Amino acid sequence: MAELPNISFSKPSAPKKGIAVIFVDDTLALGATGSELDAATDGAITRAMKVAEFKGASMASLDIVAPAGVKVDRIAVVGMGKIAELAEYDWLRLGGAAMGAVSAGKAEHASFHLERADGEAVTAEQASDVAIGAKLRGYNFDKYKTPKKGEEKSKAKPKAAKVAVCVESHAAAADLWKTQEEVADGAILARNLVNEPANVLGTEEFAKKAKELEKLGVEVEILGEKEMAKLGMNALLGVARGSARPPKLAIMQWKGGKAKEQPVAFVGKGVVFDTGGISIKPAAGMEDMKGDMGGAAAVTGLMHALAGRKAKVNAIGVIGLVENMPDADAQRPGDIVTAMSGRTIEVINTDAEGRLVLADALWYTQDRFKPAFMINLATLTGAIIIALGHHHAGLFSNNDELSARLTEAGLATGEKVWRMPIGPEYEKLIEAKFADIKNTGGRPAGSITAAQFLQHFVNDLPWAHLDVAGTAMGSPESEISKGWASGFGVRLLDRLVRNHYED
Repeated sequence: MAELPNISFSKPSAPKKGIAVIFVDDTLALGATGSELDAATDGAITRAMKVAEFKGASMASLDIVAPAGVKVDRIAVVGMGKIAELAEYDWLRLGGAAMGAVSAGKAEHASFHLERADGEAVTAEQASDVAIGAKLRGYNFDKYKTPKKGEEKSKAKPKAAKVAVCVESHAAAADLWKTQEEVADGAILARNLVNEPANVLGTEEFAKKAKELEKLGVEVEILGEKEMAKLGMNALLGVARGSARPPKLAIMQWKGGKAKEQPVAFVGKGVVFDTGGISIKPAAGMEDMKGDMGGAAAVTGLMHALAGRKAKVNAIGVIGLVENMPDADAQRPGDIVTAMSGRTIEVINTDAEGRLVLADALWYTQDRFKPAFMINLATLTGAIIIALGHHHAGLFSNNDELSARLTEAGLATGEKVWRMPIGPEYEKLIEAKFADIKNTGGRPAGSITAAQFLQHFVNDLPWAHLDVAGTAMGSPESEISKGWASGFGVRLLDRLVRNHYED
């Protein structure tokens, strides 16, 4: 797999090799370094902007190859648009746009010259955000690609680019980066997990990935089928019946807060592959179901981020890991299972399996840990993509304060959520003929009835369900992502914790 960029911070200085990236706003005014480069190249930058009719629009870029009079191989100009209107997430996007220019130029050395022509200083926080965007954009999952015929392996897999972010606040930015890089690495871990094919990342392999967080100080327990059967987790175990791969429940604890402080909890759906079971899916597009563990990936990445940056919080991460396959022993439509809570569930459609996994994982989490709140993430319904597309996750919650805080964190990080309704009027849709509830209410309000189902297993605890079917996998390209696996949820939930729940 291509190596991630190696990012450092330094004081502003004249670039000496590789690609020099300069930033201009919509006035096209050059900062100190840009002006020096323009003078050294006999006005090449200003001429190129004029010839290309470059307007400095936000995230637009202009490449100047082999400029005479300077030591660098290329100069990339990245537009900032109206700089006064830049929000926090826009600085990540700027870093991604700049890294895109570096990647296109296949440079091993790059310098980002973060200067404003209006006299205002770029803050350490903004510089660190640029670095996050650059690192996330530098991610490329190509570990299974082999060199083309006649292509050297070293050229097919270039070395990691060394990126120097040149800014006046370099010392403060470097200190901030020590923790912020851990958050970026958590998002990248989530991307890796979602991108891995299911023949490589099964339930046991995923559990081992969670276990690796022990190196960061996370306490990890792995429950197997026997332990879960003793606990009465028949909803989760029913999903796993058709697979040769054993179900696992991974429990991750980060104890960074006070000893008796109530923890916060995050629960993830980890269906490592979803055929739909007996209610089998159509063949077209089924390969994408290797990403049906995007919720569990986000929870694992979040626990990495919190532990890596030594967050002052007690946090619990629980992921239910199963594979949903058709088999002679697979669960059937019409089967009735008893969840850990004691509630009986009539299985109408075996492809509505994620909510069965979460039913037991949620109940176990609230029953054992008594957290301040629970947030679950799941690639739960295709219906949420119909409703919101790929730019917002669906937010369902029984708590207004938690919802508001998630919305706020989403706007800041660019991992946006949109609150959807739940309520007693939807309850009738999941009433079962032969059990307490059924696992699907049909096509109408499909995402809502899924959330309504989950609410039965949170026991009145403050809770939020994030349906990330459109954002964790199959996500569109952006300045900070090349698409498909985005790592959605890691930065969102880290921000939620950082803003509201740390000591």
